[in-house]
Amino acid sequence: MKLYNTMSKRKEEFVPVEEGKVRMYVCGPTVYNFIHIGNARPMIVFDTVRRYFEYKGYDVNYVSNFTDVDDKIINKAIEEGVSADEISKRYIAECLKDMEGMNIKPATKHPLATEEICGMVEMIGILIEKGYAYEKNGTVYFRTRQFKDYGKLSHKNLDDLRSGNRSLLVTGEDEKEDPLDFVLWKPKKEGEPAWESPWSEGRPGWHIECSVMSKKYLGEQIDIHAGGEDLVFPHHENEIAQSEAANGKEFAKYWMHNAFLNIDNHKMSKSLGNFRTVREISEQYDLQVLRFFMLSAHYRSPLNFSADLMEASKNGLERIINAVDNLKYRMENAKTEEMTDAEKETFAKTAEFVEKYEAAMDDDFNTADAIAAVFDLVKFCNTTAVEESSREYARKLFDLIVKLTDVLGLIVDKKEEMLAEDIEALIAERQEARKAKNFARADEIRDELLAKGIVLLDTREGVKWKKA
Repeated sequence: MKLYNTMSKRKEEFVPVEEGKVRMYVCGPTVYNFIHIGNARPMIVFDTVRRYFEYKGYDVNYVSNFTDVDDKIINKAIEEGVSADEISKRYIAECLKDMEGMNIKPATKHPLATEEICGMVEMIGILIEKGYAYEKNGTVYFRTRQFKDYGKLSHKNLDDLRSGNRSLLVTGEDEKEDPLDFVLWKPKKEGEPAWESPWSEGRPGWHIECSVMSKKYLGEQIDIHAGGEDLVFPHHENEIAQSEAANGKEFAKYWMHNAFLNIDNHKMSKSLGNFRTVREISEQYDLQVLRFFMLSAHYRSPLNFSADLMEASKNGLERIINAVDNLKYRMENAKTEEMTDAEKETFAKTAEFVEKYEAAMDDDFNTADAIAAVFDLVKFCNTTAVEESSREYARKLFDLIVKLTDVLGLIVDKKEEMLAEDIEALIAERQEARKAKNFARADEIRDELLAKGIVLLDTREGVKWKKA
């Protein structure tokens, strides 16, 4: 199995630190609002990477954090007149709902930055002792030039950064020994959440959080560190500097980064009005369609989100689901139980589709080619599973498609269709719950319907529904 390592800029054979095990850390979102589709791409991509490692028999320890203390969270809390803790808890819950909709497996551990402050204070103390960090008026900075390998991931040169006046810090410019030094700890401002430390009452810098959480839950050296390509510099570069300076060993063997997502050929931004949240997408489509769309291109290729591409993804996913439904029909209505010798010979030909699928995934997780192999299998199923087929033959084809699509996180074995009167009854119950201000139950009903492929639309004429 080969994967592209951002550090070496080439594909490398995957050799785990510990045989049969994969230790993987993926940077999670900062929780101050609903997640957007840019957040969704790494979630879907690296969940698929994890699933494929598990398919290959590896024991995967998969850690993905929530950044629950940050300027954006604090600003949102001030804007709403509530605590930062209330904001972060609310949007962690909403994020987990969206992740479930995208069929993203829960991480082995989802650590919260605010629960790991002690570890951050401890690591900062070690960096000060070793001469890699210094304190000025309650702020602790990392001496970037002290770490000789700084820039090895992003392939940036410190002197070039210096000449470009690039600074990695927001405040305290005059206090730094070097403009390129970055913050490990900062004193609190009025009204901000804060924690005790030897240097000041304050909070950690963003970069130290991931170094500490990765070390605590995965160890000093991990196999794979992953995230969006926007995190290569400065976030991941700074993580390497902190972790390797503190621990005295290589931080991660492989660095994986997904490319950007554009909307209608433009970068997603609130100013352009093309900012799309996963929740908004879920009102138009089953989130399985979004997942299929994300996997239809290689993770290192830029991806363009558009209505046409989403429709194409919806149709593509339906082709697979229809094939699976056909196999279920064949199983239920088969006249014979066991496979004939001819069917055994025919089924043996599916090995070539599995081989093509695994070759694609073994080559830096090429999900686009893996989906192409699934489509080849679908065509094979549609032409060979016929009225005369045995139940066993249809069952084996069904199991194979479900197995391969499950690695991609695609749910193709659809649940039973809901009757219109059942849907209307649940909508009426939801309306009553909203009137009674029981919003938890109202949300529960909406999610229950969405899970069964029913999208609710609030209109002037009342609540309408449609199939996703």
